[in-house]
Amino acid sequence: MTGTGLLAGASPSVRALAVIGVVLLEAIALYAGYGAVEEAVGSAVLDRLANGR
Repeated sequence: MTGTGLLAGASPSVRALAVIGVVLLEAIALYAGYGAVEEAVGSAVLDRLANGR
């Protein structure tokens, strides 16, 4: 799932670092993605919640 199957001959330390790197990249992508969504629709959602519509 993490793409570390490509590192079949690598040491466990290298594979662990690869998993950490993949998780870090996923976290950055999610952070940026959610930030973009919040910028695009955040104020509209908050207005609807505040006005009860």
